[in-house]
Amino acid sequence: MATEALGWWGVPLGILAGTLRGSVPFLLVSLGECLTEKSGKINLGLEGTLLMGAMSAYAISYLSSGIVGPTLAPWLGVLTAGIAGMGLGAIHGWLSQQPRVNDVAVGIAMIIFGGGLANFFGKPFIQPQAPQLPTLATGTWSSLPQVQSALQISPLFLLGVAIVPLMSWFFKSTRWGLYVRAVGDSPDAALAMGISIFWVRMAAIVGGSFLAGIGGASLSLFYPGVWTERISSGQGLMAVALVIFARWQPWQCLWASLLFGGAQALGPAFQSVGIDSYYYLFNAAPYILTLAIMIITCSPKRTLTGAPGALGQSD
Repeated sequence: MATEALGWWGVPLGILAGTLRGSVPFLLVSLGECLTEKSGKINLGLEGTLLMGAMSAYAISYLSSGIVGPTLAPWLGVLTAGIAGMGLGAIHGWLSQQPRVNDVAVGIAMIIFGGGLANFFGKPFIQPQAPQLPTLATGTWSSLPQVQSALQISPLFLLGVAIVPLMSWFFKSTRWGLYVRAVGDSPDAALAMGISIFWVRMAAIVGGSFLAGIGGASLSLFYPGVWTERISSGQGLMAVALVIFARWQPWQCLWASLLFGGAQALGPAFQSVGIDSYYYLFNAAPYILTLAIMIITCSPKRTLTGAPGALGQSD
């Protein structure tokens, strides 16, 4: 998006545009991780899920465009990305619940496995152009093309925003939400209630991975809208820190995702007005923010606030 003609007004406009676009994968992955961690499990492997979702969505959108048309093909890619995420989630869910198996070790293995699969099967799709998801034009009230471009919103962003109140309601007001929270807070009490710890956690991990896969689709089919082997740039891992920062609450995941998306937009926004000197430093803002959050929340008293009681415990 060209914002040079707007002068310094291009900086906040560029940050706004980057926030609306860059927050989508953070939002979907963090909501998926929130669901997973509410059940007492942590899924570091969502970085691999994000890559697999991005590759699957792009590949299916490209391959199916000649069959179902360029309008439907991206949505078929999004669905495929979610299903691919569910597949990786099922593997993670089964492995992480085996006796004497560590969640972190399984997560690291799934990062390597998911990333390796995505890179292996995705090599033929690096150059071809796949049909992209449509955007919702919310800036038609302005006559400036820069404003119109900045306010183009992905339907996946609206999907993520819609999931936030639904997930919050799910945790607070439904029987299945109670099961997830019971398993996450006190597995022994859940077992005494007759709840299957294995299957509740499996469902939470698979459901969370489905959302993470869709988050990957937003990378390859919306912004930046290409498929490359390093397209995720660690966003799956940053989402884990984001969930801790959000205190395992869906609404706070939304605000934290917007914050991370805005931090990611700093570099391009300042570059648009000719500030190139600290471009790489600005690009590192999301990683610096992640490190800062981990330092701020390293206090045991703060870290445990709102955390599910069984989180991080081995079976």
